[in-house]
Amino acid sequence: MEKIDNPHDLKRTFRQEFAFNKLELAAFNTYCKRYKVRNRSKFIRETLMVAILQRLESDYPTLFSEEEMRQIGD
Repeated sequence: MEKIDNPHDLKRTFRQEFAFNKLELAAFNTYCKRYKVRNRSKFIRETLMVAILQRLESDYPTLFSEEEMRQIGD
């Protein structure tokens, strides 16, 4: 990941679009209503970025394999 030196670089200028089917939209709307999500764009963006960062962190190379880490922990 590159370092951000200029706060202007954090301005959101790149648009991505996706589509829900009827059931997905109903579930999303129900969730937003139940948990009082006021800013749906922010909610989607933050939820997506959490999933991406967690995946990148779990895929990060480690010194030991997963099996070796289990053996060390025992």
